Amino acid sequence: MKLHSLNRNTKGYLFIMPYFLAFFIFQLYPIISTLSLSFQTPINMFENEFAGWANYQRLFTNEIFYKSIWNTGYMWTMNFVPQILIALLLAVILTEYGIRGKEMFRTFFFLPNLVTAASIGVLFAVLMDWRFGTLNMILLRMQIIREPINWLTRPLVAQGTVSFIQWWQWFGYTTIIFQAGLTAIDSELYQAAVIDGGSRRQVFQYITLPLLRPTMAYVMVTSLIGGLQIFDIPRVLTNGRGAPDNALTTMVLYLYNQAFRNYNIGYAAAVAWVLFFMILILSVLFFKLIYLEKRSVVKQIKAVKKEAAV
Repeated sequence: MKLHSLNRNTKGYLFIMPYFLAFFIFQLYPIISTLSLSFQTPINMFENEFAGWANYQRLFTNEIFYKSIWNTGYMWTMNFVPQILIALLLAVILTEYGIRGKEMFRTFFFLPNLVTAASIGVLFAVLMDWRFGTLNMILLRMQIIREPINWLTRPLVAQGTVSFIQWWQWFGYTTIIFQAGLTAIDSELYQAAVIDGGSRRQVFQYITLPLLRPTMAYVMVTSLIGGLQIFDIPRVLTNGRGAPDNALTTMVLYLYNQAFRNYNIGYAAAVAWVLFFMILILSVLFFKLIYLEKRSVVKQIKAVKKEAAV
């Protein structure tokens, strides 16, 4: 029996070994190597030398780096706020109202999420092209403008375009997550509220929103992690330049340009580690928020059920 058990356990390790091999080769080793590179500076194309904290000192005195942080946060906020509001509204409508073909609507809303961000970026680059773009052609035909406008050279328009693309791509996914959160709410709480004479607005304000807060916190964490890593769309819209006036230079695009355009691998590695710690700290804070929200929700459910039992 012991021999048979040992063989079975050994086979189990063999089954999970490919995952760990892939993890060590393609994830853990690059992370450690990047940390080492962040303390080096290039001598020539193939050699580096130890530079200590020079890359980090340079990074924290670079205005473009701080602007990339601002651009990333600004475009994420402009995308996330309307995304969560519209997704919540759609989730409530599709969950609580008897709408025919709700599955079709849910699929339709989710479709943009299936298209790669780079493809969507190419599409909008063509739509907003100042010479042959569809947007300018329509406005010229309608005589709203007299000559073509180079939309992507206007910082606010360029940033708004990226935020809109991000919203359009992800609001369907967020809607489905909210629907799952609404479905998980105990129906007895709604029944108790109706018996007590609560209106739809009161039920939504005092039951739905508080019990949906952990789901909202989860959406915020995952959206923030993805938002800090935005790269594809600004890269495609501006061919990697981050123009106009570095308005679309996000943290990852700044990292990419330093590594693969300026060939300053050590400095780019320092950017990567600063980004890593930013994501780590914010994720820990938000996961702490989720934990506190769950505890609060459990207490509220127990209190409501206690009152209903009395």
